[in-house]
Amino acid sequence: MSPSDFNLAESRIAILGLGLMGGSLALGLRGKCAALYGIDPHLPTLELALSQHIVDYAESDPAKLPSDVDLVILAAPVPSIIALIHQLPFTISHPCIVMDMGSTKRLIVEAMSRLPERFDPIGGHPICGKEKLSLANAERTLYYAAPFLLTPLERTSPRALSAANQIIEALGAKTTILDAVEHDRILASTSHLAFLISSALALTTPQDVGSFVGPGFKSTSRLAGTSSSMMLGVLQSNRENVLNVLHGMQSQLAEIEAALSVEDFSKLESLLNEAQAKYQSFTQ
Repeated sequence: MSPSDFNLAESRIAILGLGLMGGSLALGLRGKCAALYGIDPHLPTLELALSQHIVDYAESDPAKLPSDVDLVILAAPVPSIIALIHQLPFTISHPCIVMDMGSTKRLIVEAMSRLPERFDPIGGHPICGKEKLSLANAERTLYYAAPFLLTPLERTSPRALSAANQIIEALGAKTTILDAVEHDRILASTSHLAFLISSALALTTPQDVGSFVGPGFKSTSRLAGTSSSMMLGVLQSNRENVLNVLHGMQSQLAEIEAALSVEDFSKLESLLNEAQAKYQSFTQ
């Protein structure tokens, strides 16, 4: 099959997981494909998806997916995605593209590589989101202008890559191709460490000062509001990379602490200036 064999407007897409990411995906794709099927174990989520016409069909059991689905998108926490990949051979009996949106990629891609030949898998990870999960917080424009990382497998066909690119374009996001191992190394620094730092800040702050927190504290600790049910699987599946960046963070904190302890304010100023310059280079 050639890439031209996939046409988003004529495709029937199933989204497994209708939380913040899957729900926002469904909202972004609504009206741009032939049919949207939603699968989620949470019955109130299915009721909301149907009542607001976010999907055309909703079901709690992946085994009850309509047989005409062209593309399955796995939009769930990392451990759930891996479990769903293992279930796919028993759920879908016809050729089908499979794409995921997990926050780590190595273990997911490894699981995808073992799928039967009738599946055409490709890894994906949109770099966007909010700490408030669930379909109730989904936004049609959540993906707009966001980087959408793709981690193709050796077996990924041009057709599957074309399908992923058509979805990303429809969402208004921007495609970047990346190796799965490299993805996990990078995201440990840019995403997973940020969550742990936010969590550490929240844990360190005394309970009795809560009424005094301002915008700086709120923006720095925001990610601590993310559900542990989502982040625990991310940290487990990227443990070694996360430990490496944690060690780097501890070294930086130790250097700042040492300068402050001996009142070496010249050194402290140098470190803070270096941090400011680095921050500005990231946000330009």
